Amino acid sequence: MYVCICNAVTDREVRACADLGVVTLEDLRHHTGVASCCGRCARTAEQMLREHAAQRVSGESAAVA
Repeated sequence: MYVCICNAVTDREVRACADLGVVTLEDLRHHTGVASCCGRCARTAEQMLREHAAQRVSGESAAVA
């Protein structure tokens, strides 16, 4: 699905950036252009980054246990 229609950024691209260590909207904007035009996608993009970070943390803690 498209997260940022203005710059044709998809959810897969956002997740791929998160996999590479992107954690802030500013960094995501730098890599993809997300939220650099109208800004309507900013909340969704930030939410996706937070969810990905939470999944990564819960996955790491499960691996340690």
